[in-house]
Amino acid sequence: MEDMKKVYIETMGCQMNKSDTERILGMLSYFGYEETTEPKEADLLMVNTCSIRQLSADKAYSLVGVWGKWKNDERNKELQGQPFKNIKIAFCGCVAQQDKEKLLKRFPYVDLVFGTNNVYELPELLKRINNGERVCATNETPKKFTEGEQEAKYEIKRAKSLNAWIPIMEGCNNFCTYCIVPFTRGRERSRKPSEILEEAKKAIKEGFKEITLLGQNVDSYGKNLDPDRDYDGRDVTLANLLRDLNKIEGKFRIRFVTSYPTDISDDLIKAVKECDKVCEFFHIPMQSGNSKILKEMNRRYNREEYGEIVKKIRNTFEDVAITSDFIAGFPGETEEEFLDTLSAIDEFALDYSNTAAYSPRVKTKAAKWTERFIDEETKSNRLARLNEKNREACLKSNEKCIGKIFEILVESYEEKDNNIILAGRARNNKIVHFNGDKNLVGQFANVKITGASTWHLRGELIL
Repeated sequence: MEDMKKVYIETMGCQMNKSDTERILGMLSYFGYEETTEPKEADLLMVNTCSIRQLSADKAYSLVGVWGKWKNDERNKELQGQPFKNIKIAFCGCVAQQDKEKLLKRFPYVDLVFGTNNVYELPELLKRINNGERVCATNETPKKFTEGEQEAKYEIKRAKSLNAWIPIMEGCNNFCTYCIVPFTRGRERSRKPSEILEEAKKAIKEGFKEITLLGQNVDSYGKNLDPDRDYDGRDVTLANLLRDLNKIEGKFRIRFVTSYPTDISDDLIKAVKECDKVCEFFHIPMQSGNSKILKEMNRRYNREEYGEIVKKIRNTFEDVAITSDFIAGFPGETEEEFLDTLSAIDEFALDYSNTAAYSPRVKTKAAKWTERFIDEETKSNRLARLNEKNREACLKSNEKCIGKIFEILVESYEEKDNNIILAGRARNNKIVHFNGDKNLVGQFANVKITGASTWHLRGELIL
């Protein structure tokens, strides 16, 4: 197509943002835009933002600032009668949903701001900015997933990988005192099972070897759906959805993230056990190892209850991996309470944890507790110690795998010292490196684990 334009999207944050980007690229391709990995080639520059921490938001602001200089340079060319590119800049995602019109005022060179609830309006929004408008579209009330799907008549342009991200629900009803997600993603709402199954079948047919079901609180799937209307009278649950996905023909894997501890039902654990395509991997954010801090975070469990859930899972599966999230320096956290977080990683033998220092977010309850804020030096010190504990836990977890045989989905390779080093993931999500033929990329292979480091395993291909 001669008039094909180019779009560059920088995606920050969670897998849901990555999934949104795939849908955005699908819509843009329908309207004559081709993705480029070189931002300076782009006619349309977009940043899909994350607002979980201030650092991520600041990174987006800085990036857009650079783009603004490029756009100004092109305008100067226009004024001088030279060939120029009519660059458009768009801000989307959670920061857009949060900051709204403030972004247009702060960045006069930004053409479009659209929030998480307006992704499917992009074709109309593009027409408006191409006609010279500066537009902010950030609806407070999210559309139901089904309404959005009816409008999205465009192919999803998935990233070139083996894994297909499939959102099954969006939003959260929990209102943890530190978290902005209910304000940027709205309340929980689920897609119909039939739509998810159709998208999964299409992804498998296209050659994807793994599908990951996404939700801010994925175990809560189906609560807003009607069993009689939406699921042939059966309970609309993640467990039943996994059972139906497991029946799809073909060799592939199924994963799901992110889990909320007390929403992991016995039936969900049972479904993971009985479904051969569902991986033995649970990502269960704990956030703190101290029950008092958990209560102040408005988490609906204490340390002991979290431990019981972990114990139940470990008693069910032999080689399961359980990963978590932790926050260091939550307002009012004492040194003793922080030490409970470190001991929780050991006690529950967590395989890996995402870690972060507390970052106040607007609209959240904890952001108002300024008198209880921990100083930056203390937060930084605690985060460093938390990261060191995480490294110890990862190595200890990996060392337990030595001598075992894992089925690996081979994802990539590199040539090193005249050898082909393959890299892939086990069902429990551990990364494994081993020698082999590069033609194995995209295939499943059995590998015996022979060594372990902090972040990956080493193995030998079993022929």
